[in-house]
Amino acid sequence: MTNIIIGLDIGTSFVRAVVGVINEDDSVEILSVAKKPSSGFLRHGAIVNIESTKNVIKQVIDEVEQNFGYEVNSCVTGIGGKYIESLNSHGFVAISSIGKRDRAITEDDINRVLDASNAVPIPPDRDILHLIPKDYIVNGVSGYKQETALNSLAVRLEVDVHIITASKTQISNITQCVERAGYELDKVFLKTLAAVDAVMMKEERDLGSILIDLGGGTTDVIVIVGDAPACTASIPIGGILVTNDIAFLKGVPTETAERLKLENGCCWSELLEDNDKEVVIPAFGGRPAELTTRSELCTIIQSRMEEIFNRVRDEIVQRSELKQLAGSIILTGGGAQMLGVVELTQYVFRTSSVRIGSPGSLGGVEESYRNPEFATAVGLVLADKSNVRATVSEKQSRKRKEKTRASNVEEDAPVVKKESVLAKFKKFFF
Repeated sequence: MTNIIIGLDIGTSFVRAVVGVINEDDSVEILSVAKKPSSGFLRHGAIVNIESTKNVIKQVIDEVEQNFGYEVNSCVTGIGGKYIESLNSHGFVAISSIGKRDRAITEDDINRVLDASNAVPIPPDRDILHLIPKDYIVNGVSGYKQETALNSLAVRLEVDVHIITASKTQISNITQCVERAGYELDKVFLKTLAAVDAVMMKEERDLGSILIDLGGGTTDVIVIVGDAPACTASIPIGGILVTNDIAFLKGVPTETAERLKLENGCCWSELLEDNDKEVVIPAFGGRPAELTTRSELCTIIQSRMEEIFNRVRDEIVQRSELKQLAGSIILTGGGAQMLGVVELTQYVFRTSSVRIGSPGSLGGVEESYRNPEFATAVGLVLADKSNVRATVSEKQSRKRKEKTRASNVEEDAPVVKKESVLAKFKKFFF
């Protein structure tokens, strides 16, 4: 089925897959979701064990295939973490006049100015992942989008773009894992950019908003201003480090610490109704069970989470020089499910405009994707929608042309002997 998309989110703690179908009216319907643990196979978002990661990818896609009843051959996936870099660039071209009159900007001019903006030195170990126009300037006047710049009379066209690059090695590792699992990799997107499609409203993108993806190994960030990226960043700290803090300070295995975090974790102490509520630390080895309090766990968790958000804020200021935004801060990823995360973010960023980013309803009987941890996987489906529709339209157009050709051949059959050989070839190929 050419209108089926598998969004594959390969994360440090989990690999998640979402199956979406693109309907005739261009709407998306989610058919199936699945996730499998990937701990130990990735470190800070980087694949360190290709064989094990391949096996998890195979398992999670097998599960979604069984759930919706079709076999798939390809998927789209995301990349993030320290292997992503971004920069802003500028390009300009002259619009040659027609006689004494200014000429209207064409699609070819748009392509030329984008090519000019791309003329920046990129290290040989990196590939351009996205080149995103932020602002078109026509005859020195800014504020144009592509659709408004087209057909405008001009002698000069400029563009400001945001370029996102990724490590060739990491892209190669992702490709190997997917292909060894038996699937084709259709496209690789920036994870946070995909998540924006799933959870950020148009008004928030225009006003200026921040998406913070709280993952297991990294915390990835993207700032959207004027419906285009202003900066991207990645902090090499995530939920796993919070778990490690609990394990170290309480002297328990990481598996126990993770369970304590998920079942009793909170990162904003003011939300705890009973600070002295006792929490049992299970016995292990020759060590007996012990007691702690939820307040003690909150102190450990809040300290590390506050550090993460402070570093995110500092990175945004340093990379974008932005001091204030009018939109929202949107939290996605598994860490966005922790109690108190909204309140802590409000405190660090000094704003009340903070919310959890869960994908909206996209139809279908499956509803578990409406969760911040599936924002990237759902976003990958939505981000690839235009590519799929273009492919389907191309195939439909080709079928219509073939049908027209066949009809023409039938209509002209009685006089075929009167035609030249060249005419018959034209009818066959065109």
